[in-house]
Amino acid sequence: MFVGTFEHSLDDKGRLVLPTAFRGRLADGGYLTLWESCLALFAPAQFEDFVERLNEKVRSTEASPSALRVFMANASEVRPDSQGRFPVPTRLREYAGLESSVVLAGVRDHIELWAPPRWADVSTQGDASLADAVARLGIF
Repeated sequence: MFVGTFEHSLDDKGRLVLPTAFRGRLADGGYLTLWESCLALFAPAQFEDFVERLNEKVRSTEASPSALRVFMANASEVRPDSQGRFPVPTRLREYAGLESSVVLAGVRDHIELWAPPRWADVSTQGDASLADAVARLGIF
């Protein structure tokens, strides 16, 4: 399970250091792809599981084949080097607005890579959503 938030810098070659807390699950690599205004990094098993679930939605016509097509066409297999760095392809950096600094957020089965300004907005909205969910659902 991926949890926690870390801020790291992209180097001049577009590589990002994977936080130590995440390295064990991604030692053999993973898949980086477009997500909701950010990028998602999946371990291989979680990526395959997500792709299978998306494919089932396409087969049942709940999702368009274009959704699977775009998801897969924009995915990139990445493998950390001996220093824990992995390349973030230019087209993916541009999509997510990643420049020099990146927020990595563990989100259960994947890691999201955010541009800090976008993360600030999402985090603020998430705080309100969490408070509302806790109150409405009576979790605590």
